[in-house]
Amino acid sequence: MMSVTTRLIPAAALFAVLATGTAHASAQSCETITEKEVTSLFDRWNDSLKTLDPAKVTANYAEDGVLLPTVTDQPRSTPAEINDYFVKFLKAQPQGKIDKRFVKIGCNVAQDVGTYTFSLKDGAKVHARYTYVYEFTGGKWLIAHHHSSAMPEKK
Repeated sequence: MMSVTTRLIPAAALFAVLATGTAHASAQSCETITEKEVTSLFDRWNDSLKTLDPAKVTANYAEDGVLLPTVTDQPRSTPAEINDYFVKFLKAQPQGKIDKRFVKIGCNVAQDVGTYTFSLKDGAKVHARYTYVYEFTGGKWLIAHHHSSAMPEKK
């Protein structure tokens, strides 16, 4: 049996942006962000990994953010669950490098989608696909959705 969780999305334009690539602003004002600023949000997240502090990594996620992580099957949909994932993941001292990316920007929402490679302290490298959906909430850009999955084809 499949479990379904329903949530209200604070950025009402999120689904319109994902479906059409455009946003429809109603009564809300749209916070502007450049492509360079969107790409710097990954750098902020990646820099937080360097601290090896799960709380600092978790602080990049919206209160209702969802993480579908690379190295576990369990979706993480609360700050406590996201933090728990990073307690374990940070033991490998991961550092990511973007290989290829595509950025789309809408009203109070931005997407950064592509491929990245993680280097781990033991010398291993993990090649993965990623999606970050950021939303402007509480006066800052936070991760509303983060999906990462290992590449299915071996090189």
